[in-house]
Amino acid sequence: MKSATNAAIAFTECDLIAAARARGKARSKPAGRGAKLSVVGRRREVVVGGKRARTIDVHAHCLIPEAYALLGLDPSDHRGPGIEEVGPRRIAEMDKQGIDMEALSINPRWYRAERDVVTQVIKIQNERLAEFCAAYPDRFVAFASVALQFPDLAVQELVDGVKTLGLRGAAVGASVAGDEFSHPKFHPFWAKAEELGVLIFIHPQSTPDLKRRLQGQGWLENTIGNPLDTTIALSHLIFEGTLDRFPGLKICSAHGGGFLPSYAARSDNSLRVAPDMDTGVKLKKKPTEYLKQMYYDTLVFTPEALRHLAAEVGVNRLVIGTDHPIPWQDKAVDHILKTPGFSNAERRAMLGETAARLLGVKR
Repeated sequence: MKSATNAAIAFTECDLIAAARARGKARSKPAGRGAKLSVVGRRREVVVGGKRARTIDVHAHCLIPEAYALLGLDPSDHRGPGIEEVGPRRIAEMDKQGIDMEALSINPRWYRAERDVVTQVIKIQNERLAEFCAAYPDRFVAFASVALQFPDLAVQELVDGVKTLGLRGAAVGASVAGDEFSHPKFHPFWAKAEELGVLIFIHPQSTPDLKRRLQGQGWLENTIGNPLDTTIALSHLIFEGTLDRFPGLKICSAHGGGFLPSYAARSDNSLRVAPDMDTGVKLKKKPTEYLKQMYYDTLVFTPEALRHLAAEVGVNRLVIGTDHPIPWQDKAVDHILKTPGFSNAERRAMLGETAARLLGVKR
């Protein structure tokens, strides 16, 4: 890999990560009937029902300092180690967790940038991501960045990212500078994503309209704001008919789909209780049924939460999400293996088989 590339990508870092890393030690424990983690050298290999299971994390962050600078953002506020050490270091962390592959994404902070600037930003990010993944092809794939504030540009960036650079879909926020994804101006982007058959990964950016109320203790901008933002985004896609218009669209939401799967049945009853709120969009099925045509990461925090999410959306709709390197869930593999009630086949699907299919990862 060229030295220019070596300095061009960084993985987000924070004090919590350093503390967690200092405390963390690799462990190998039995993980439910027929499932275990074994240590081979320094790499943890996941075995389910006597069969090696490849694990794929769809929710892993990085950033490109060069692109941050173009946006007027200070990369030093977020950057971790340089790429020359971050590749091996990141892989070592993945090995301890039992993660075989990560799908990298960059949280969009460019939705209000001007067209000429954002064009440069996206070009840099997608090229650097592709170069990095090419250097570690058995450990990393990546989602393209797209400038959704200019839907025509986003369509071309998605095509170029997938067909030219080998990226596996696109990572987007949960809204675009105040506009909902269900707005007709985004239809060309959804149509192209459906045509290409690629995964769109939704990662929220808090809920900006509630910024004042989310101040104070508890890091509410993230704790509540992120899952709420996703809940709103998915609800609009459902109620305004976007998922009917593009039934083959492959969407995966971070953080278990936000709050929506936990209170989904209320959506089925909303228009019955308040028919005057009907916008005239006639859905082809009940709102809760649309949950079963999307995908969700497993970034929920208890066995009961994971069991409930699977019950609401289907086990075949779940994929590992760690939020790496932010230490929300560094036991994602154990979380799946130790939650009771799943078959070996279901565990293997959640651990990596479903993600491999969605991301086009070959054996």
